[in-house]
Amino acid sequence: MLVLFETAAGYAIFKVLDESKLQQIDSLYKEFDTPEKANKIVKLKHFEKFQDTTEALAAATAMTEGKIGKSLKKLLKKVVAKEAHEELAISDAKLGGVIKEKMELACIHSPVVAELMRCIRSQIESLVTGLPPKEISAMSLGLAHSLSRYKLKFSPDKVDTMIVQAISLLDDLDKELNNYIMRCREWYGWHFPEVGKIITDNLAYCKFVRKIGERTNVAASDLSDILPEEIEAEVKLAAEISMGTEVSEQDIGNIGHLCDQVIDISEYRAQLYDYLQNRMMAIAPNLTVMVGELVGARLIAHAGSLLNLAKHPASTVQILGAEKALFRALKTRKDTPKYGLIYHASLVGQTTAKNKGKISRMLAAKASLAIRYDALGEDTNAEMGTENRAKLEARLRQLEEKGIRRISGTGKAMAKADKYQHKSEVRMYDPSGDSTIPSTSKKRKFEEVEEEEPEAPVTPAVKSKKAKKEAVVEGGWNRDEPYLVV
Repeated sequence: MLVLFETAAGYAIFKVLDESKLQQIDSLYKEFDTPEKANKIVKLKHFEKFQDTTEALAAATAMTEGKIGKSLKKLLKKVVAKEAHEELAISDAKLGGVIKEKMELACIHSPVVAELMRCIRSQIESLVTGLPPKEISAMSLGLAHSLSRYKLKFSPDKVDTMIVQAISLLDDLDKELNNYIMRCREWYGWHFPEVGKIITDNLAYCKFVRKIGERTNVAASDLSDILPEEIEAEVKLAAEISMGTEVSEQDIGNIGHLCDQVIDISEYRAQLYDYLQNRMMAIAPNLTVMVGELVGARLIAHAGSLLNLAKHPASTVQILGAEKALFRALKTRKDTPKYGLIYHASLVGQTTAKNKGKISRMLAAKASLAIRYDALGEDTNAEMGTENRAKLEARLRQLEEKGIRRISGTGKAMAKADKYQHKSEVRMYDPSGDSTIPSTSKKRKFEEVEEEEPEAPVTPAVKSKKAKKEAVVEGGWNRDEPYLVV
């Protein structure tokens, strides 16, 4: 019997010297306790060493997929085919079937073979000569890393680290732009305060300041490339009657440099946004269709990676970003938040306040499916995201229309609503409540009440105490006396 054994350094063919020992599977490991005992059971017939890591990776990949690599095929033709009458022990049953089909060699795979492979692996350093232990260890580590990268199907287009960095930089640029623009408006406002309310667009404001400089130059300048005609006329009119203070040329120069920074950062931000949009469509197209590129990128950045985000359930995706509010609500036993970062999605934003919770829950459920499809699926199309978004929009319309459902059969008559008729109770006006002054004096009113008082009703006469004492009850008690009357 021949044994095909795979190592990180190459293929080894062993010849079994004593097949009778293989019958005792439970005590086979004892025959491989020492290198001397192992050499009495198996003997190395041939060792085919790999030339480099690329060849080793190709062989290992073919082995895992159940295919015959070029180096293995060459080895089998060279060594095993000469002894076709011998059986070939294989560790993988699938690979044995392929070898048997293509090479017409008898292959076996059984628990005895698996135990034999384990025993050979324990003494591989002594059975294969010319391979130091350090070299075998280094080859195994290199092949393991290469095989792991191949299994992950590493592609530079699928790196979500770039998305995390891009969305973080985009948020930082927004903060810096807001600070710069606020400082620019406040600084130039001392010289020309009226233009701050006329030009509301920040980028147009900075371009205007950079082009004009002092407000005295407004009348002789052409601003048609920056501002519309009506706003340009309003700015020129405000410049003539401005209440701003005079500033020096050095001040205007510094303000101009700040405007240049704002314009440059704004242009770079637009370029970065386009880059983020393209990366999101390449890495997570279905998530981008569902919630948009900005919200999707923030979800990925918050989770750390697309794969980490795919591990979260839909309930976690729904409140991702609202952890502080969630734990505060749990601590104080109040209502937990209904949404986190997903609140900024367009579907949630266009919903009324009453239905925001329902839509965010449904959007989180569909977005969770889209995330897993993007992270673990092989396709890069956005068909599933488009289909799920259409379903959510239909559900949103249904909620906005107060959930009117179609009823078939006799239920239609029951479902018809009666025509609304406003029924109100007609009340007459009581003028007596207009004045709080009494119409008659209190004295006269009291006398009238006395006259109208009816006669007191006649009450039956009550017996006196003396009469009560004279009342005798034979053989009994007098109710009003504490003693027995004889």
